[in-house]
Amino acid sequence: MTAPQPPASAINYAQTLDMRTKRVILFGVLLGLFLSALDQTIVSTAMPRIATELQGLNLYSWVTTAYLLTNTALVPIYGKLSDLYGRKPILMFGIVVFLIGSALCGLSGEPFLGNLFGGGMMQLVVFRGLQGVGAAALGSVAFAIIADLFEPVDRPRYQGLFGAVFGISSVIGPLLGGFLTDQISWRWVFYVNLPIGLIALAFIATRMPRLASGLQAKVDWLGAFLILVFTVPLLLALTWGADRTYAWTSPTLLGLFALSAVSLASFLFVESRHESPILPLNLFRNPTFAWGAIARFLIGAGFLGAILFLSLYLVNVQGVSATQAGTATIPLTVGLIVGSIAAGQVASRIGRYKPLMLIGLITAALGFFSLSTLTADTPYSGVVLRMVLLGLGLGPALPLYTTALQLSVKPWEIGVATSAGQFFQQMGSTIGTAIFGALLTAGLSTQFARNFEQAKVGQPPAVQAILTQSERAAAESASGGFGEGSAGGGTDQATAFAAVRREIDAAVVSGNAAALGQIAQNPALPQGLRDGLGRIPAAALATEEGRAGVQAQLGEQFTAFETAAQKTVRVVKESFAGAIANIYRWSIGVALLALLATLMMPNLSMPTRQRGERVPATHVEA
Repeated sequence: MTAPQPPASAINYAQTLDMRTKRVILFGVLLGLFLSALDQTIVSTAMPRIATELQGLNLYSWVTTAYLLTNTALVPIYGKLSDLYGRKPILMFGIVVFLIGSALCGLSGEPFLGNLFGGGMMQLVVFRGLQGVGAAALGSVAFAIIADLFEPVDRPRYQGLFGAVFGISSVIGPLLGGFLTDQISWRWVFYVNLPIGLIALAFIATRMPRLASGLQAKVDWLGAFLILVFTVPLLLALTWGADRTYAWTSPTLLGLFALSAVSLASFLFVESRHESPILPLNLFRNPTFAWGAIARFLIGAGFLGAILFLSLYLVNVQGVSATQAGTATIPLTVGLIVGSIAAGQVASRIGRYKPLMLIGLITAALGFFSLSTLTADTPYSGVVLRMVLLGLGLGPALPLYTTALQLSVKPWEIGVATSAGQFFQQMGSTIGTAIFGALLTAGLSTQFARNFEQAKVGQPPAVQAILTQSERAAAESASGGFGEGSAGGGTDQATAFAAVRREIDAAVVSGNAAALGQIAQNPALPQGLRDGLGRIPAAALATEEGRAGVQAQLGEQFTAFETAAQKTVRVVKESFAGAIANIYRWSIGVALLALLATLMMPNLSMPTRQRGERVPATHVEA
C-alpha cells in the first residue's frame, strides 16, 4: 500500500483570509449547522399531529429512525470526501439535499403524490431519510471548517459557538414546532428550513473558498459501502431492541448484529490496504485520537441519556407534559451553552485544553451524582440546580475534544478525523440509549414490585386487591415502553373513576338498574365493584330507603378505590424516580470512564499569541 503524499500546495486559509470574510463564512456555516440541530428537536413536537393526519401511528418511530440511520452512517464518509474535494462543495451538497428533503417532507401526504411509497406516512419516513443524508454533511463538515478558517489559538472559542448552536436549537425547537403546528400547519415545521437554508447557501456559495486540503487520492468506495453496511444494521438492531419491537434474542436482531460484525471485520481488512481509506487505521496509533474517540463515545452515551431520562423524569414524576418537557430542560441547555462558550474562551487564553476537559468531566460526574439523588419529592427548583450543574460539566466536551483531535492530526486529515470523532459520539448516544433503556425497564420492574408490596401493608383486602390490579397494569406499561403519561396511570385512573362514580350515583338516584348493568361491564373498574354493581337487584332501587342502602354499600367500594388510586399515583412516581436515579448512578461510572480516557490523552499545548499581536491577512477569493 502506498500512503497518500502530503499536499505540497495546500493554502493556509487561516492566514490568508481576512477576519471579515471569515466571519461571513462562519455565519453561513452556523446557519447550516443550526438547520441540522433544529431539525432534531422541532419535528418531535409536531409528530403526534402528523401521525394522526397521515394515519401512520405504526410508523411513528420510523420518522426519527430513518433520519438517525442516514445521518450517523454517512458522517465519516462526508468527512473523507471533504478532505479530498474541499469543504465547500460537500457542504453545499449537504445543504441542497437537506432542503430538498425538507420540502418533500412538508409535501408528504399531499394528493398529487398519490400512494407513492405506500402512503403519506411512509413518504415522510423516506423523505426524512433523505434529510438525514444532507444533515450528515452539515454536521461533519462544519466542525472541520473551524480548523480551516482559524489558527489553533482561536479554534476553541469558535468551536464553543458551534456547541452553543445545539443548545439554542434545543430550546427554540420545541417552542417553534409547537407554534407552527398549532397556529399554521405541521408542514411548516419542514418548510421553515427553506428560507434559512437558502440564506446559508448564498453566504457559502458567494463568500467561502473551496477550503481544499490539497490531498490527492482515490476515493475508497468499498470502504464507504462497508461502513454503511456495518452502521445501518447495528443502529436498526439497537433501536428495535431498545423500543422492544423485537426481543434482544430474536433471530431478526441476532441476524442484524451478525451482519454488522461481518461488515466491520471486512471494513477493517479493506481499510488496512487502501491507499486513502475512509477511516485511516493509523489514526488509532495517535493517542489523542484513540483515547479521545473512546471519551467521546462515552460522553455521547451520557449526554443523550441525561436529556432523554431527565425528560422522562419531568413527565412522569414532576407531571409536565411531553411538549413542556422540551422547555423544562432549558436550565440544562443554559449550562451547556455557558460551559461550551466559557471553556472555549479560557482554552484560547491559557493555551491548554486538557485541564478544562478534566474539570468538565469531574463537574459532569458531580452533576450525575446529584441527579442520582432525585426522588418523587424533589422540588423542581432542586431539579433545576442539578440540570445546570450537569450542563456546565458536559458543555466543555462539545468544543474541546474536537479542538484536541484537530491539533493532533495532519491538516489533510482534519476532515476525516473530525467526522470520525463525531461518528463515535453519535454511536455512543445510540448504544447508550439502548443499554440505559434496558436498565430502566429492569429497574422499573423491581421498583414496582417492591413499592406496591409496601403500599399494601396495613390496607384492607379491598384496597389490596385494587393495588394488585394496578401493579399488573403498571408492569405491562413498563414492558411496553414509556412516553407521555406512562406514570400517570394512577392519576388517569382516579380521574376516570370520578366520572364513573358520578354516572353510578345518577343511575342509583334515578333507579336505573339497566344503566348500572352497563357500567358493570367496564373492564377498567375494579373487579369487586363490577361484581357488586352486577348483583344490585332492580327492586333495591325502587324505594328511597333501598337506594340509600345501595349508596352506602357502594360508598365502601368508592373509598377503597380512591385510597388505592392515591397510593398508585405515589407508588408509580416513586418507582420512576428510583429507576431513573439508578440510571444516573450508572452515568457516574460512564463519566468517570471518560475521565480516565481523557487522562490518557497527551497534554498538547496550543499556540498562544502575545497581547496585541496580530496575524497579517489578505483576502482569498472563493
